[in-house]
Amino acid sequence: MSSNNKNAWLVVFIASAILLVTSGMRLTVGLFVEPITADTEINIVQISFALAVMQLMWGLSQPIMGGLADKFGALPVLLGGTLLLVLGWLLVPMLISAWGLVLTLGILVAFGTGAGSFSVLMGVTANQISPQQRGTASGIINAGSSFGQFLFAPLVQTLIAVPMIGWNNTFYALAIISLLCLPLSFYLTKGVTAKQTHHNAEGEQKLLQAIKTACKNPSYILIHLAFATCGFHVVFLVTHLPVEVSLAGLQSDVASWSVGLIGLSNVVGSLFVGWCVNRFLCKYILFWMYLSRVILIAIYLFMPQTALTFYIFAIGLGLTWLATVPPTAGAIGKLFGVRYLATLFGFALFSHQIGAFFGAYAGGLAMDYFGNYQYMWYADMLLAFLAAISNLPIKEEKPKIAQ
Repeated sequence: MSSNNKNAWLVVFIASAILLVTSGMRLTVGLFVEPITADTEINIVQISFALAVMQLMWGLSQPIMGGLADKFGALPVLLGGTLLLVLGWLLVPMLISAWGLVLTLGILVAFGTGAGSFSVLMGVTANQISPQQRGTASGIINAGSSFGQFLFAPLVQTLIAVPMIGWNNTFYALAIISLLCLPLSFYLTKGVTAKQTHHNAEGEQKLLQAIKTACKNPSYILIHLAFATCGFHVVFLVTHLPVEVSLAGLQSDVASWSVGLIGLSNVVGSLFVGWCVNRFLCKYILFWMYLSRVILIAIYLFMPQTALTFYIFAIGLGLTWLATVPPTAGAIGKLFGVRYLATLFGFALFSHQIGAFFGAYAGGLAMDYFGNYQYMWYADMLLAFLAAISNLPIKEEKPKIAQ
């Protein structure tokens, strides 16, 4: 392995470490729903709205942060995002109201985690590795997000359960942990500029022209539609699974371990899917992933609601959870190249988070109105099926297998 190749893979693992922190924390905020509603006057609809705004703003941050990174470089974006993240966590216990949560979690934490997320990190790494290695690299980066979820879910639940810490001080602990992103950002961007030389001979398009070209492409639109349903699915679960566990009469640690198992299982799923991206058409990978969600939810609805059921369900869902990211980013990279991948994939993530907004908020409304999530599960199955079939018409070149 050449020195340049070793350095490229080091960048991939550092990007994965940053995502472990930012995504791991973002995907475990649902564990705060029950303690906050129990200890304050904030109800399930209000906190669901705040978390829905968080998901939407995180999605909005993706094309914005990706565009800034494409223009000015990733380092200032990552550093600024880390400071926003720290500030957001610190202010949550001080502004504990419905609109305070919208400001702190919904905006500050959302943009803070968004700066150190997929669009910026995959944009940095895609420019430093060969096209044949990008699928594997995106799988490794995505696995960092999933492993972060596995680590942070039991950590957050344990801190919340400790009487001397509680949910209030857990936010301060998250602020301290967020500071790890500062040194990692310097290592990640060492020697990288906004106009990094690429491995392939792509023409230099202007950013706006690249966006216009993409938006006129039917395949890009289909990617957005399918990815939006993915956001609905993921965020409905990560926000409301703890309440679903509570409705089943089970202890809160079942919820935290279920969320953690989703993350751990997705490490395997992400690495496997990243390997598949180098060998199979992304649209077929996505078709089977979305279809598997329909089957898993249908099985879950017929199973008794025991701890074992939740654990098995979590492992099954985790195999595809955020593993949709590598083939989605891979399809966009094949269609338009990697010069503006951070921006174009960022817009796709925004569509993902529009779906996420409705997954989080509609879940709260359903719980408030019906007292359960039955109709949300039906909606999730329908959307997953529509996502599966919408991937099939995407026009995509066959991958070249890495040597």
